Amino acid sequence: MRIETAELERRLARFREAARRAGGKLTHQRIEIFREVAASADHPDAESVFRAVRVRMPTVSLDTVYRTLWRLHGLGLIATLGQRRESVRFDANPDRHHHYVCVRCGRARDFLSPELDAIEVPGAARRFGSVLGAHVEVRGVCEKCRKGGTKIR
Repeated sequence: MRIETAELERRLARFREAARRAGGKLTHQRIEIFREVAASADHPDAESVFRAVRVRMPTVSLDTVYRTLWRLHGLGLIATLGQRRESVRFDANPDRHHHYVCVRCGRARDFLSPELDAIEVPGAARRFGSVLGAHVEVRGVCEKCRKGGTKIR
């Protein structure tokens, strides 16, 4: 599932500005890798990003994709979703939101919830160190898997 063009352009502008502030090069590969994550509502893993970018840029390597994704993460331009068995998922949506993750197919979807936004971070979490943010990850079986009988991965 792809996001709307206006939102993609907003994310790309944020990416370009952050890269300039950090003194990073805006290479064609980096732009295309970020574009792939930013254009997707599916929260792709690195291998999915690699396959999609490789269609447009056959010379891109999986190593370049991984290094770029972690660099983007370090710049605060993308976030990771909780660990899955196979791989980390990446999210370019900078706005406050939460995730629904299917435990069968791994599909992740954003959702908004003022009720969850209002939850205070407990003191027990703050004892580990400073808290930069929090979001809720809801896990379940998506409608597609429920109807199709997909097995748990």
